[in-house]
This record gives sequence, C-alpha cells and structure tokens, in this order.
Amino acid sequence: MTDKLQSLRGMKDLFDEDFKLHSYIIDTARKITALYCYEGASTPILEYTKVFDRTLGDSSDVISKEMYSFLDRSGESVALRPEFTAGIMRAFISNGLQQKLPLKLFSHGPVFRYDRPQAGRQRQFHQINCEYIGSGEPYSDAESIKLALHLLQELNILDDITLEINSLGCQNSRSLYQEALINYFSKYENELSSDSKERLRKKPLRILDSKDENDKKIATGAPFIADYYTAESKAYFDKVLGYLDILNINYKLNPRLARGLDYYCHTAFEFTTDRLGSQNAVGGGGRYDYLCKLMGGTDVPAVGFGLGIERLALMMLLKNYQSKKLAPLYLIPIGQECENYIIRLADFLRFHSIPVAIELKGKVQKRMEKALKDEANYIVFAGADEIQSNSFKLRFLDKKEEQTVSAQQLLDLIKITYN
Repeated sequence: MTDKLQSLRGMKDLFDEDFKLHSYIIDTARKITALYCYEGASTPILEYTKVFDRTLGDSSDVISKEMYSFLDRSGESVALRPEFTAGIMRAFISNGLQQKLPLKLFSHGPVFRYDRPQAGRQRQFHQINCEYIGSGEPYSDAESIKLALHLLQELNILDDITLEINSLGCQNSRSLYQEALINYFSKYENELSSDSKERLRKKPLRILDSKDENDKKIATGAPFIADYYTAESKAYFDKVLGYLDILNINYKLNPRLARGLDYYCHTAFEFTTDRLGSQNAVGGGGRYDYLCKLMGGTDVPAVGFGLGIERLALMMLLKNYQSKKLAPLYLIPIGQECENYIIRLADFLRFHSIPVAIELKGKVQKRMEKALKDEANYIVFAGADEIQSNSFKLRFLDKKEEQTVSAQQLLDLIKITYN
C-alpha cells in the first residue's frame, strides 16, 4: 500500500478562509504601499548561498542552524531565501538600478527557515517587505515606520501593536559600544553559552539577541548603546523621533533593541504584541546603510521592514475577522436548447467583472437550492420564451421579485453589488 503523501513539516497548504485572509493582507499591503509611491518587485526564492552568507554572517543562527541550503546539480551552493533584504539588494546591484535612485520597493512571498514549527512560525512562512533605497534622511526612517503602522491600522490590529524603537548609532558609536560589550561580557565568559562565547570577540552585539536563558540574564546588566552615541548619532535619532511626534506615532524606547550585523546603523524598530504568547514580534526593520557596499556595490543608504503574514493573520482572527463573501450571480438555463444562450451571457458578464456560476445540469429546483445555499443575491433564468425575446428573467432572492431584462439592463442592475 502506498504511503499517504503529506506536506513537509512546517509547510502548510492554504485553502478557503486561510487563502482568502492571506490574499486580503497582500492586497491591502499593495494598496497602502501605493499611497507611499512604492513599486512592486519580485526576486527569486532561490539564490546563491553566498548572498546570505555575506550579509547574515556565518555565525548567525539563521546561517548556522536555520537556512535551507544545498548543492544543485552543477555543484553550486544555493539556498531558499531566509529573508528578503539580501535578495532585494542583490537584485538592485546586479540589475544596475543605481541610476534610478531613490527606489521604493514592495515585495511579498514565502521565506524559509528550518525552525521548530509553532503557531505563527512555520518553516515556510510569508512576509510583506518594503525597502526604501537611496535616502539617508531621518524622515525616510519615520515614513517607513508610518507606512507599516498605516497597514496595521488598515488591517484593524494597530490597537494591539506596540512600536519599539532604538538607535544603533553610526559606525563610530558601534565600535565604542562593541568594545564596551566585550569588556562587560568577558567577565562572564565562562558562564556564557557556547554560541555566545564564539561571538564574544567579533560579534558581541549578537549576544544581546541570544535565546539562551542564562545569556539573557547576564545581558540585563550590559551597558546601553545610548551611552556611546556620537553627536551625529544622537542628532539623527532625535530627528527621527521628532518626525514620529509630528505624525502622532506612539512609540516605546527600547534600549536593548539591537541588530548584530555591522551593516545596520541608526534606527532599528520592531512591532510587538502581547496577543500571540511567546511569539511577540509581528515584524520589524531598520536602517542598513552599509549593506550595498558589503555586497559589492557602492555606498547606498537604505531603510526597510518586514511583516509576517501568518502572524498578522492570527491577530486578525483574534479580532474576529471574517472575509466578505460575495456569492456569484447564478445562471440557470431551462432546457438543453438554452445552454449556449446562457453561456454567451456568462461570457458577457465576466468581461464586465461580474462573478458568474453556471448551473447547466440537474433539476431546476436542485440548482436553485445550490444558489440559495451559497447565499446568492440573484438567479438568472433563460428558457425558450427568453431566447425568442432576446431577454433574461432576473430573480432578486432577497425581495422575491422577478424582472425581464436585456443583457445590458441586467448588467446595469447588478453591477453596483459587485463593484
């Protein structure tokens, strides 16, 4: 007996309400990003592994433990993307888009990480991603945050979201801070996890992101980066916060919010919630002015963010979200000789963006019951008399009324329902 085929662990199929909810989130994101002049962009799901090795660093958990990487048939190491930004920047460089700056790019799609599946965190998950490439002004940080919050508001979950924000300073600030962290964590070197011991000399900022409980306890006494800001860094962050105030955006300063990678600088932010248990992060982002040069390009400032679609969907379901179901217009021919006549009507209506279901076979009563079960608003009948008069019989199911109409009259009467 053949084993039953199933999806891989942590990779879910999307049907019915789940699919509708994901589609609604993406459509809403497309609508809101357009208000901020973002253009659509799509990069391959599969990239050379070095795209992520170079950007995420081989000591990161993503690279060492979570990335799906393998050799293809030509012996090249390739990987399923674990995040969007590196692929977007690779595409920016390889397509020679430097002459089109500034660029605002909106993307969405699946992302892959080998992690323990749980609610809101799958091995294949989906993200909304926005990148603002080419602007080094504090306002672009604030506008990116405003865009994300605008989307969360449109999805009716903003009330359950907290914006946490911090500044990572400039390169000089980070150098001073990393030295302070090394001095601090060296006192506890024997108590650190093996991963944090490896990071201590080269990537001490990553210890602040450690998931090890003892590392977290030790990190509570670590110095804050704010104590090492240069005048430039402090002025930049003050401007960002000033713009957030102008935009009436509430925020929570989180001095422990960090990014362990050297290409990040200045603003870092996360959108958190207490509605999803331990999975409290819905998304986040920040400024990454040094990424383009790290990947072989020139110095190009950039800021961006990502939002997890599964977590957005979970929050919307907690708010009792229900998709707006709009039943199609049901077409029922009376007699086989009327089938072609009703099929031509279906083609005409679909051309004008009216969803149509044709019920060609079976007893008329049974076909009507199917329309009623689908909560249809209208049924259109056509029999020999209608063919003779080039008309249709439109039944309004809510009013229990009928009208004899032409195809154009039918369209005029129902289009307000569907448009």
